[in-house]
Amino acid sequence: MSAAAGPGRRRRGLSAPLALPAGFGALLLAGAVAAGSDGALSSGWVLVLVAVIVTVGSMVAEPAAAPVLGVIGWLTVIGFAHPPYAQLQLASRLAGQAALVVGGCTVGGIVTGALVRRLAASVTLWIVEVPGELDDSPDAGQAGGSAVTPVRPRRLAYLFGGIGVRRVLLAGALLAGGLPLLTLALARLHLGLGDDLLIYLAAVVAVAVVGGFWPAVLAAIAASLLVNWFFTPPLHTLTIADGKSLLALLLFVTVAVTVSSVVHLAALRARQAARSTEEAEDLLALAQTVLGGRDTPAAVLEHLTASRGGRASLLERAGEAWVRVAGSDPEPGGQAAQRAPVRPDLVLEASGQRRPLSPRLLTGLTTQLAAALDRDRLRTQAAQAEALAEGNRMRTALLAAVSHDLRTPLASIKASVSTLRQTDVQWTANDEAALLATIEASADRLDALIGNLLDMSRLTTGSLQPFLRPTAIDEVAPMALRGLDGAGPAGGTQLELAVPEGLPLVLTDPGLLERVLANLFANALAYSPAGSRAGMRASRVGDSVLLEVIDHGRGVPDEAKPRMFEPFQRLDGRGADRSGVTGVGLGLAVVKGFLDTMGGTVEAADTPGGGLTMRVTLPCALAAASVTA
Repeated sequence: MSAAAGPGRRRRGLSAPLALPAGFGALLLAGAVAAGSDGALSSGWVLVLVAVIVTVGSMVAEPAAAPVLGVIGWLTVIGFAHPPYAQLQLASRLAGQAALVVGGCTVGGIVTGALVRRLAASVTLWIVEVPGELDDSPDAGQAGGSAVTPVRPRRLAYLFGGIGVRRVLLAGALLAGGLPLLTLALARLHLGLGDDLLIYLAAVVAVAVVGGFWPAVLAAIAASLLVNWFFTPPLHTLTIADGKSLLALLLFVTVAVTVSSVVHLAALRARQAARSTEEAEDLLALAQTVLGGRDTPAAVLEHLTASRGGRASLLERAGEAWVRVAGSDPEPGGQAAQRAPVRPDLVLEASGQRRPLSPRLLTGLTTQLAAALDRDRLRTQAAQAEALAEGNRMRTALLAAVSHDLRTPLASIKASVSTLRQTDVQWTANDEAALLATIEASADRLDALIGNLLDMSRLTTGSLQPFLRPTAIDEVAPMALRGLDGAGPAGGTQLELAVPEGLPLVLTDPGLLERVLANLFANALAYSPAGSRAGMRASRVGDSVLLEVIDHGRGVPDEAKPRMFEPFQRLDGRGADRSGVTGVGLGLAVVKGFLDTMGGTVEAADTPGGGLTMRVTLPCALAAASVTA
């Protein structure tokens, strides 16, 4: 654990990998000063100097490091208090006094440091906490909680720096089995003390690489005791005859702990770098998800569950309850979930993730969730506003149609009826027939206009439900000619129908198809000049039937053809100002809407020699049935 891991870690004190090497170095310096004074520095002053170092070290270090520092301080007192400095007299009176004083300083330093840190935390401006890892235990963040809060790491995980249990056990095996075997081998090789210490130092570093800092500290202490017992005269005692050997042992412990600290911190930084890389990849994938267009709350939650597993939901406060507005799973899980606040009215609920969510990833998720929800609702509001605007435009156009196009036939009917009811004028039979023909034509026109308006209203509201069934074109097309101008008795029609024998049935709604053909026939007759003949030609093209309604009028420019099928379009060359034809411009819009609901298509093409051809495509009944089967 580093000392710069945030305020929550600072209140624990300086981490052991930093505190112990500094404390060991200070104690080694105190021992060297005592030995260098050659007895001028009394045992009492040595004890006071060591007590000060242990007290200060216990205050600033984390609690787990203080006992180790106290033990080394006690050994320093009994080894360097008075000449001969090499003798560790563990049962002497000084050893007992030093144990009491150093032990009291250790406990006092721990308590004083905790009180000072707590007091500092209450009066300083530690407002913004750097969160630690989230607790992924089942008891963390129950559904009734309001947020996922940083928790202190578990005691063992914190003690071993986040190293797994297997690696700690392997380091323990190396410590318990490797050091005795190494001692046995060195006892047979008969190397010098310096060589033995270097080999033990390599073993301590190996333990640090495998199990982290604390197993390495235990290995360093165990190695120093083994060297003292087996390789420093007098052998098989803890007494050291040569002061240089004692200095070498203390220097070995200090260097071993320092090297273990460096190795541990390097491994810790590597793990932190790996986690940071993983977080950066997760954040990059999240950003790509959002920038790629999948910027809905459900897409963000799906990204979370795809990368970390489990379930996730976005909850919104509605009164006193929390309502699920988006989720990665249609059915929320029953297991306990962690909750993280997105904003006061939104909460991210996650459960079952393979790894805990890091603070940076959690911040990115909650930020994107809030933005995605706002964008999604803005899109919905924009669509509703567009629908309202389209409805307003439709109502405005309908009002314009009612005020002009519908009023014209009504005015003709009223004028003709008023004329016929005049009692002061004697009308001839021909005059009465003409007035009645005007009434009939105006009524037919009014009926067609109202029919188109009603059809467009059904299409706009989505209430049109076609009934598709096999239908013969030669049965529907003649019925569509009834009531059209220019489609009189047999032999007098100006629109020719060409339906070949053996033409397959089409899958369509006969009533809607009749309306489609009636509108197309009416346009073809209206825009065909005098002396020309409009017509409809049917043919089979693959699994479809093609109906071509042909006129020889003025035609429509290519750039205007796509707009022909929009409501209320009166194009130049096809309007009342150029051809004398009037209307609200709904006929082709109704045609396209009906065909879309029936699975057909319509497009406009030029007629060879001039004019316009409307090409209607309908699926064959047998082909549609085989596809459905």
